Amino acid sequence: MPSKKTLNAKNLESLGAQRLAELLIEVSTSNAAVKRRLRLELAGSQSPGELAKEIRKRLTTIARSRTFVDWQNRRTLIDDLEAQRRAIVNQIANTDPSESHELMWRFMALANSIFERCDDSSGMVIGVFHTACRDLGEIALAAQVDPEELAGRVFNALNKNDYGQYDELIDVLSPALGSPGLAQLKERFLELSEAPPERPKDKDRKVIGWSTGGPLYADEITDRRHQSTIRLALQEIADAQGDVDGFIAQQSEKSRTVPSVASKIARRLLNTGRLEEAWTAINAIDESKPGWIPFEWEEVRLDLMETLGRKDDAQRFRWQCFERGLNGDHLRAFLKRLPDFDDLEAEERAMSYALRFPGVHQALAFLVSWPALDKAATLVTERSAELEGNHYEILSPAADALAAKHPLAATLLLRAMIDFALKENRVKRYRHAARHLLECAGLAAAINDFGRVEPHDRYRARLKAEYGRRTSFWSLIS
Repeated sequence: MPSKKTLNAKNLESLGAQRLAELLIEVSTSNAAVKRRLRLELAGSQSPGELAKEIRKRLTTIARSRTFVDWQNRRTLIDDLEAQRRAIVNQIANTDPSESHELMWRFMALANSIFERCDDSSGMVIGVFHTACRDLGEIALAAQVDPEELAGRVFNALNKNDYGQYDELIDVLSPALGSPGLAQLKERFLELSEAPPERPKDKDRKVIGWSTGGPLYADEITDRRHQSTIRLALQEIADAQGDVDGFIAQQSEKSRTVPSVASKIARRLLNTGRLEEAWTAINAIDESKPGWIPFEWEEVRLDLMETLGRKDDAQRFRWQCFERGLNGDHLRAFLKRLPDFDDLEAEERAMSYALRFPGVHQALAFLVSWPALDKAATLVTERSAELEGNHYEILSPAADALAAKHPLAATLLLRAMIDFALKENRVKRYRHAARHLLECAGLAAAINDFGRVEPHDRYRARLKAEYGRRTSFWSLIS
């Protein structure tokens, strides 16, 4: 049975309304966020109109603020913004969609001024605005806003999308815009694309940087951003209208040879049954340029092969894709389509290939995730000299996975991270390196034969001899 001192709604109710009110006044006296929340609740209890008035007042205050928000005060800002957003969505929208529509546009308009004075390295503040943008889509539909009027607002907003707060705007508002609104929006952006850019006189041009081609001018950067806004808007409108050719028209001939763009074009053509065009599009990439091939490109090409009935070709391509990047999804799909028993032989061939794969860290990540822990342990012990301790995002979970049955391999992974931290004097990694060294001591008891690997006591003694002056590290070793 829960204690009566546990903080929950039922226990607090027992204090009575008057005592709770006194406590809230006491708490809010030294907490501005709580005070604002209480004001919102009081305004909402009077009427939706009073709540809307309180929200408008707060949004105006936020818009006028010029105080820089660092990482320490970021949480307070987020809570404040979230309180206003939730009040608009959960209270105003239910009773007055039109009012909530206006308020949400005012809320979104805060973004540029906030990001000019805010450290959003965590991405949490922009997350609030992305959520609000999605809310706007539902609110605009409920408010039955005039499509052409809404198109004008969308057009103006996208031309002030300095921090990406409106990136999803066309997608979320396309139901409310409908065919008339989307057509109006497209017309506005086409007109904008035909307008000549404003060029300052040569003497007024501002140099903001330098490249191999010479100076970079502010007006050139502005113009590129302007053209990008138009192109992205027109392709999103084309998607909303189901206009595949309109989407393709926004891609330059050069960009169509980029795998990520080729896959987007081919996927849209595939979805509309234009298979031959899709095949041409997916194969338009410039294969003379070595580099990373995205999974999406491989996936679309495979879907096309299957749709075209080229199942044997698809199988061969799946294996090629696996060989290129050790993608487990491709291998599973390949094995699934093989006859019984053939899949076991093919899987063993894949594991052997992974052991020889040039990138040891990529191979390790694949073998651990498959999972093939015996093979992963073999990889580590045979190729430990290739391990780089800076890849802790791969080595650390691999060490955890191998520790129980393969303590020597786990030890080698932990040592790679320890060596890197000490050799490179990465002080911020010392806490983790110290923990890894203690884990090595625990694993040593389970290792019957270190073979050619340095036993733990000698390894620790060598670290002490080489890095004894790293006092901030050794102080962490109990």
